Amino acid sequence: MSNSEIAAFFKTLADYLELKGDNPFRIRAYRNAARTIETSGYDFTKLVQEGYDLSQLPDIGDRIAKKIVEIVTTGKLSKLEEVKKEFPPHILDLLKIEGIGPKRARILYEKLGIGSLEELKRAAEEHKIRELPGFDVKTEEKILKGVVLYKKEGKRFLYAEAEPYALELQAYLKGFKAINRLTVAGSFRRRKETVGDLDIVATSDDPLGAMDHFTAFGKIKEVVSKGDTRSTIILENNLQVDFRCVSDRSYGAALHYFTGSKAHNIAVRKMAVERGWKVNEYGVFNEKMERIAGRSEEEIYHLFGMQYIEPELREDRGELEAAADGKLPDLVKRKDLRGDLHLLAGDDPAAQVKKAADLGYDYLCLTQKASLLLCDHGRKCRPLEGFLESVDTLQKKYKKLHLLKGIEVEIAEDGSLEADEKELANFDLVIATVEEALHLSKEEQTQRICKALAHPAVRILAHPTCRIISERNGCALDLEKIAQSAAEHDVWLEIDARPEHLDLSDVHLKALRDSGVRFVLGSVAENADAMEQIRFGVHQARRGWLEARHLINTLPLAEWKKLLKSAKR
Repeated sequence: MSNSEIAAFFKTLADYLELKGDNPFRIRAYRNAARTIETSGYDFTKLVQEGYDLSQLPDIGDRIAKKIVEIVTTGKLSKLEEVKKEFPPHILDLLKIEGIGPKRARILYEKLGIGSLEELKRAAEEHKIRELPGFDVKTEEKILKGVVLYKKEGKRFLYAEAEPYALELQAYLKGFKAINRLTVAGSFRRRKETVGDLDIVATSDDPLGAMDHFTAFGKIKEVVSKGDTRSTIILENNLQVDFRCVSDRSYGAALHYFTGSKAHNIAVRKMAVERGWKVNEYGVFNEKMERIAGRSEEEIYHLFGMQYIEPELREDRGELEAAADGKLPDLVKRKDLRGDLHLLAGDDPAAQVKKAADLGYDYLCLTQKASLLLCDHGRKCRPLEGFLESVDTLQKKYKKLHLLKGIEVEIAEDGSLEADEKELANFDLVIATVEEALHLSKEEQTQRICKALAHPAVRILAHPTCRIISERNGCALDLEKIAQSAAEHDVWLEIDARPEHLDLSDVHLKALRDSGVRFVLGSVAENADAMEQIRFGVHQARRGWLEARHLINTLPLAEWKKLLKSAKR
């Protein structure tokens, strides 16, 4: 059972207890435990199997430790099963609707017997909700719209799928002269792997005109709502976009609020409550309800005595504590990259090399798959000599760009490399990869990879978990053990920048960043245009708290050559 699966038990239990109005300290304890489990570099299943005293870990007391053991050993949590029986099976779906928190969900259930989104929609259409204490006509309308939008949401979009729409909308809206400041916020600004919708925050001297301009965008499938300062549309690809105009003095507060994450915002609000303040999308207010910050995000963070927190870090995974201590990482930037170390040589490698030169790279690794170069059994393949000579020819033309010859080799089930050992000596970089037999157990898969990492030729482990976003979670691995082995044998773990992979995940990167292992960014591009997708890998590295020093391909050419000469083989 993965850490995320274990953490989900505690998140769900906390949601149910909030519906019950249970002890807030107990609820917070479960949420803190879930966060610790999910972001920890430890494998909790392994810790349980080894009999480790979990209560020694942060946010894991004796009671929670016993519950973790129960989850790992039985696949269930009796406390959760017990609480579930008190509510309809789909009641937690109510919390997915904007404007409904645990308290309101409890009122809806107790007063109207609402336990599903269908029942909620029906009650709103019949105007029953507006009569409840704490609700009114506007709240009811907001809930109805929220249910309708939720049902329209459908799938989440890869960041790369949402990006062109976000950039086009941003350029289109900035073309309206009365818009002064504008940012695409939400999960898009935090550079999440997937995006559910787009939130755009702006200031304008003519909000009504801005709304007219927004709803006249050329790629709209449906205008869901249009107001004086807020409108919602559905684009032709079914991506929902919310657009808000706010005052200049509230821009920073609105941008912070709508950037999220929800967990980050809740943590900031708790900090404000402890000081007797209030934080919302309009600003930060003191005990007398006087605005004391809100014009910029920097102003808000500085008010709390913290460094400015980059959007990619705002997940309530320790960034607030680090910002308060002045210990936030200096996140890697695209301009820090000096080369691309995993480029699949396509039909036009000359175009790829020219692109690398245009990008200002100092070095580039052109790679071929061993299955294409070193094949047998009568299969047609590209001659080894032809590939090597083509790289040498390009090197003579691009003398300022240091070209490397790479080969991508499959790791067999027994941990050996599926390639001719003698031929590997012809290459500067040997990149090991797992493509088949993803069904192996965690122990078998980990042993398989660790054996390959010890091979004297291997320098990079490509896309370590073999996941494909929205399709497969990847193979079961003890990443902590693999990182230890990689560090020991001087092998670098790859961040596969392809937007459908982004492997390793941000959670894994943060957990492993201080383990001693080093990472490498690879576009894994097959043509010149796709080389630009390395920026998605930079986003992932930033979400994983990585600095330039953690990445091999930020090294200057002289240091890189020195590192290459010290290759373990």
